[in-house]
Amino acid sequence: MIPRTVPPCLLALAALVTALALTVTRGGADPLHGRHPLWYLLDAALFAVAVLLLRRVPAARVVPLVLAGGVAVAAVGLLAPPRTSDDAYRYVWDGRVQAAGISPYARTPDDPALARLRDPGLFPVGDGCTGWDERRTAAGDCTRINRPAVHTIYPPVAQAWFVGLHPFGGGVRGVQVGGAVLAVATTGLLLAVGRVKWRAALWGWFPGVTVWAVNDAHVDTLGVLLTVAGLGCAARGRAVRGGLALGGAVAAKLLPALALPGALSGALAGLPTRRRTWRPSRSDVLLLGSALAAFALSYLPYVLASGTSVLGYLPGYLREEGYEQGHIDRFGLLRLVLPDRLLPWGAALVLTAVLLRVLYRGDPHRPWAGALLVTGTALLLVAPSYPWYGLLVVGLVALDGRWEWLAVPAAGQVLYLTGGQTAQQLSYGAALCVVLAVPLLRRRRAGRPTVQAMPVVPVDPVAPVAPVGGAGEVGTAAAGRDG
Repeated sequence: MIPRTVPPCLLALAALVTALALTVTRGGADPLHGRHPLWYLLDAALFAVAVLLLRRVPAARVVPLVLAGGVAVAAVGLLAPPRTSDDAYRYVWDGRVQAAGISPYARTPDDPALARLRDPGLFPVGDGCTGWDERRTAAGDCTRINRPAVHTIYPPVAQAWFVGLHPFGGGVRGVQVGGAVLAVATTGLLLAVGRVKWRAALWGWFPGVTVWAVNDAHVDTLGVLLTVAGLGCAARGRAVRGGLALGGAVAAKLLPALALPGALSGALAGLPTRRRTWRPSRSDVLLLGSALAAFALSYLPYVLASGTSVLGYLPGYLREEGYEQGHIDRFGLLRLVLPDRLLPWGAALVLTAVLLRVLYRGDPHRPWAGALLVTGTALLLVAPSYPWYGLLVVGLVALDGRWEWLAVPAAGQVLYLTGGQTAQQLSYGAALCVVLAVPLLRRRRAGRPTVQAMPVVPVDPVAPVAPVGGAGEVGTAAAGRDG
């Protein structure tokens, strides 16, 4: 017999999948125009309703429901070509170049020496080159590859993923299918690693998985999968496996380096005092060493082939995105309180304080809690306009359960659609308010005494009487665990 709570959840999930399908097929292809904001608001609302209803579903039905919903949410991202980002075309090109035996760091896409690798999918012919995802090369050719005059920016594990996808069509659809596989695999891994199964839906049913992970096929999803695997191993004391996975995650997108301190939670808890000396634990040394080794070894073949060119366009990207002194387009919230010249230093100071808190007081049995705190804080400080950077936050939320941090990728989406310093400060300012306010409300609710109907039992006049606050304390503890 199907429990009464399952059909409402299925209905909400079906509505969410339908809305997501309409988002990627009818919302317009230009990320700055069309009806995307309205579709995204509807998607977010239906996502919240579906997850709330899922929490009422019996535990025995949660895992298959989460997994089925994750497959459906990922699948609808395949209904259209990329709608809001053209990064997938660079992935296709990098895979094609490697399949031809050429290092992706050696030549740029508009290099005439690589003209034989071009096809109409990446270099359209005769369409006027007016699409939102099309631009001219220096020679006047039309291409869908962004920044065709610069070397690739993507690290070696990402490059291995690109060339691994090349045999499956060698086009953008193959990259999208790869994104769907990664998204569903991450949902399955969250169900295996997470201690509260319904939380996996915070990733698997999240609208950004459809848009950013599958339809736009961002390689960040690979970094999320490896990060979840690494933190899961770290929580179980498998230091080497955890370090290798985390090192691979960093070599896929660099951003997962922010999650590494979480895997070392509490590593500085035993700093030296007058009565004792401090020695790093064996597991911490193994984890950090294996992570560094995995990262370095992944670069080795490309360094041998391309030398210092393996840095690709990373330095230029950082300048372009406004992270250099004198050209600050980031740190929107800090700009409200600090002059521009102090913004990077202020961000570094805040992030260092958070990192030290995790290393001193973090829980090594819940490494994702520290990873979420450091990663989410970093994104709030930097305030990027690319919402898919928040996919890592979504994956960590699905492990830790602090859903308020989903406001961070939501802020990135608002900024991506609107642009401008005002939108940056308003969107990330609202996200910061949510991140700070929800824990306060959660603690207030957890501290409220729980009134329960007590059974009438005979009282032994000799036995001691329990304190009046006992029932309230039990209720408080239960509420704290659930929160």
